[in-house]
Amino acid sequence: MNVAEYIDHTLLKPDSTLENIRQLCGEAQEYGFAAVCIPPYYVHDAFRWLESAPKKVQVATVVGFPLGYSSTAAKVEEIKRAIEDGADEIDAVINLCAVKSQLWSHVRSDLDSLVTATRMKGKKIKIILETALLTPDELEKACVILSDLEPDFAKTSTGFNGGGATLEAVQRMGTLLQHKIAIKASGGIRNFADAKAMIEAGASRIGTSSGVAIVKGESGDSAAY
Repeated sequence: MNVAEYIDHTLLKPDSTLENIRQLCGEAQEYGFAAVCIPPYYVHDAFRWLESAPKKVQVATVVGFPLGYSSTAAKVEEIKRAIEDGADEIDAVINLCAVKSQLWSHVRSDLDSLVTATRMKGKKIKIILETALLTPDELEKACVILSDLEPDFAKTSTGFNGGGATLEAVQRMGTLLQHKIAIKASGGIRNFADAKAMIEAGASRIGTSSGVAIVKGESGDSAAY
């Protein structure tokens, strides 16, 4: 298994530096990762470093991260700016406040706006569900909405709000989405065995800050994303 091609090489810590991002992009090139996933502030820098690189590496960034409860208009503007700066992929957080309030019409409208704003620019979007915070019923209802809107990916977790990816969540999402929407597993994946298990469970992408350790067969930092 060439696990590198599944990995979104991730650095989203609030104290990440420009040099950290430069190193991340260099590692993505060296190991052939699918994408780098970085703070919006660094998108333009990463785009400049990667646009003429020998290996194609996508630039991914986050929107409404990590809490998801900013306004729809604010998240749409984040998407527009990120794409203008060079982002290829958007990882956007579902509005968990709306989910927990059972305001499903707002959840649908919000996600529809985010998917549409991204698709209008010809880019890809991943919707982060934060599965560890959802009840089985909430996860099912969210997946019904995603099945209708058809984002490019449904993503398990931010990795910042308690609980990361689990095999059970990946498998359940695959079933609920009828395997028609790709799944990104993220949060707490730190070694090759974990990554392989997630892929075998149905994940098409792995979000991790331990990408280098994974491809080397080592274990990443226990505090890693």
